[in-house]
Amino acid sequence: MKALMLCGHGSRDEAAVREFAVLAERLRDRLPDWAVEYGYLEFAQPVIRNGLDKLREKGARDILALPGMLFAAGHAKNDIPSVLNTYAAQNGVSIRYGRELGVDLKMIRAAGERIRECLRTAGWRDGEPLHDSLLVVVGRGSSDPDANSNVAKVTRMLWEGLGFAWAETVYSGVTFPLVKPGLEHVARLGYKRVVVFPYFLFTGILVRRVYEHTDRVAAEHPDITFLKAGYLNDHPLVIDTFAERLEEILAGANVMNCQMCKYREQVLGFEAEVGLPQESHHHHVEGIGTGEAHHHHHSDDGHTHHHHHHDDDHDHHHHDHGEGHDHDHHHDHGHDHHHHPYPHADHPLGPRSLTKR
Repeated sequence: MKALMLCGHGSRDEAAVREFAVLAERLRDRLPDWAVEYGYLEFAQPVIRNGLDKLREKGARDILALPGMLFAAGHAKNDIPSVLNTYAAQNGVSIRYGRELGVDLKMIRAAGERIRECLRTAGWRDGEPLHDSLLVVVGRGSSDPDANSNVAKVTRMLWEGLGFAWAETVYSGVTFPLVKPGLEHVARLGYKRVVVFPYFLFTGILVRRVYEHTDRVAAEHPDITFLKAGYLNDHPLVIDTFAERLEEILAGANVMNCQMCKYREQVLGFEAEVGLPQESHHHHVEGIGTGEAHHHHHSDDGHTHHHHHHDDDHDHHHHDHGEGHDHDHHHDHGHDHHHHPYPHADHPLGPRSLTKR
């Protein structure tokens, strides 16, 4: 049977969880010949293994899995493959893992439509020049510079595609510049209209805080019109991109961007992370916040969890550094799950997540 597992991060925000479930339903509608299930890494139900259980109970033995994420950072590169590898080894199934949505022309078009929708509500008409307007694209923010740079590329594509006078990229957390200092900088540039667009798939506390910071800066600058564009959500072109990622797995063409991966190559400023063990940091929070007990899973000791597969079998989800790392997972009960320290944690414009003021 044809089986697809959609893997999300999860959220304590019920609206975000509902929107992800709606996305899975849209994929079911788009793929009527496929059994489609979904699950989350943390903070929400069902967790990924629950969705995999459902597919296996339906008879699936060869499962295709997609990360429900815009860009490939730690969750798509490390945490989801770890969960999938462990499940496959424990249950005797094959799981082939696809790539993230990434920088894709369909995603750019979907983003452009969200921005145009916002402008139209403020009286703008299609075809009118935007030479008095500035675009701010807000990315999630990551400790992975490749993922952060992808947000900047999205900004540039939207800037040129829509013809804004100027554009800036800011982030909601982890890296820099954060939203509030970014908007304060933008307000000094002299443009009459600023469109703030959160390049997010779903709602949640971070999107709401982006809008809250926009309102605060707008109140301080009444001479500037600040507009808040909607996030991507289940735009039809987003669904099309997920379907294309599925086809890539089937064609053996789901090649990740290994040339810019900080775990494989010497990325400026991140040299110490080459060859680091790529393992999940989320076992201790699977389902937490949605009624599931706090469980630890210790039976995955000794499995090899690889990042970025570089031979011809690109549709497989075991990603290899090329250095033969076997990564034992020993999760103690102190929940001391350390990520490698971000080298710019003390940057004056970040990288702490947004906080309410």
